[in-house]
Order: sequence, then structure tokens, then C-alpha cells
Amino acid sequence: MSLPAPVDLGLAALVLGLAGWVITTSATYRAAEGFVAYGLVLALVWVRLGSVDVALTEAALGSGLTGLLLLRAAARLPADDPAETTRPGPGVRVVAAVLCTAVAGALAAVVLLLPEPAPSLAPAVAANLSATGVGNPVTGVLLAFRAVDTLGESIVLVLALVGLWSLAPDDAWGGRPGFLRGPAAASPLRFLAQVLPPFGILVGIHLLWIGADHPGGKFQGATVLAAMWVLVLVAGLRQPPRVTSRPMRGLAVFGSLVFVGIGTAGAWLAGAFLAYPEGLAKPLILSIETALMLSVAVILGLLLAGPPEPDDAAGVRS
Repeated sequence: MSLPAPVDLGLAALVLGLAGWVITTSATYRAAEGFVAYGLVLALVWVRLGSVDVALTEAALGSGLTGLLLLRAAARLPADDPAETTRPGPGVRVVAAVLCTAVAGALAAVVLLLPEPAPSLAPAVAANLSATGVGNPVTGVLLAFRAVDTLGESIVLVLALVGLWSLAPDDAWGGRPGFLRGPAAASPLRFLAQVLPPFGILVGIHLLWIGADHPGGKFQGATVLAAMWVLVLVAGLRQPPRVTSRPMRGLAVFGSLVFVGIGTAGAWLAGAFLAYPEGLAKPLILSIETALMLSVAVILGLLLAGPPEPDDAAGVRS
């Protein structure tokens, strides 16, 4: 067995160091910053392992979206928040450390004690991938071999948005999310928001299209589209839609509805739910990916924008 390359050892040290920083720091905002850095380094680890699809998803969703949500939440905490000034007692910290060490040790043992060659479903996926019409095994797995899981993930995103909106007070219902709205004054950010979105939209569409045969796909493309939308909102060029907007709600659930509709049609045309008729697998998969990209982009942008606020409060913010 060859020794790990220095770059791999460096990435491993960075991952462990950042993980330790996130766990041990007492400042909430610093922990969120460490989490973002941890996710970016982890994306590089996935690249070194040859999993470019996973690396793109980690950078876009694991570090990017989740990191922004954590940073926003940390920034909104009051200065005298108890979480910033109090820490669990020694007993709780010792128990947590022991449990974390036990879990980490068990995972390490599972990985190190795997037989050679390690058990894998990759040969089965490769043998049956041609039936889907796509060349990217990740897309084939997500939209064919474990399509039910992917459908559930798309529905969970809709439920996450509903849960976020439920945090709004009663007098704010029907208003607009106010966190991302900024002044419309001339600034470099405003100029960037006017120039960059057309290119970002093309990149998002490109990631969706190549995802059928190469690393990319709906989630990566949707994240780029959501980033362009958020940039426009932050620059003050547009206002976020009201939570009662029917077109916006329709787009949020559009992908899941298309997914369910095609899956139900498969029960009659191919003999099983989420099965694809022979010769139509690739067009149907691309249809699902396109619909999901639009919905996921809308949901991600709305998650970042936050719950609705009363119109008077939003006026003060803007």
C-alpha cells in the first residue's frame, strides 16, 4: 500500500483541525465560519477521491447554502444571548466527547476493516446504466435506481420552506421576506447584480444539461440560479415575492409534482411507480431534472430570504 500524498495528508489535517475548531469554539459566529471553511475543504477531499458530483454538492449545498443559513442565524442572535456566554458543565462535555470518540472509532473501524475488494454496487450500476440512457452514474442512481429517495428529498425541501414560513408572526403573514433586501443605491454590488446573472443562468443551465453524462445536475444548477437571484435581491434590484404569491408557490412545488406525475405514469406504462418506458428514460429524466432545478432554485432563494415580515418592518429595513 502506497503512502498518502502530502496534499492528502494536508487536507486530512485541515479537516480535523477545522472540525475541532467548530466543536471547541465558544463563539457562535466563529463556529459558523469554521463550518463554511470545513465544507469547502471537504469538497476538495471529495475531488481527491474522484467524486466530483459529491464535491459540487458539498460546496454548493453543504457549505454554501447551509453555511449562509448558519451565518445569518448567528448574526441575528442578540449580543447577550446565553449561548455566547455559557457553556455546558464538565460532565456533559465529557459524555459528549466520549460518545463522539466512540462513533468516530466505530466508523473508522468499519472503513479500515472492509474486505478487499470492498463491497460495492458500482458494477451493478454500470451494468444497468445503459437502460437509463444517461452516462453519469450519479444521475442514473438518483433518478432511476433510488428515485424514491430523490423524490423524498425534493418534498423535504418544500416542507423546510413551509417550516421556515411558519416562524413568522401572525401579522407578518402575506408579507415579503425581508432579510435579503438592501438599498437600491448605486454601488459595485448593484453593478455586479446587473452584469453577472445572465452568465450565472447560462452556467446553471450548462450544469443541468451536462449532468446527464458528466458531473453536474439539478442541485448544482439550482444553487447557481438561486445565487444569482439572491444577488439581485441583496443589491436591491428586485423585491422578494410575497409568500402568498401563487406563481412563486407554484414554482416551489412544480418539480415535485412533475416527479410524482412521471412516476405515476410509469405505473401504467412501465409496470412500476417511477419506472420509465423503454426508450423514453433519458427524456423523462431530463424533464424531471429541469423541473426540479427550477423548484430547488426558488426554494433555496426563499430559504435564504427568511420568513415574511410585516410590511412596516420591511419598509424600515429597506
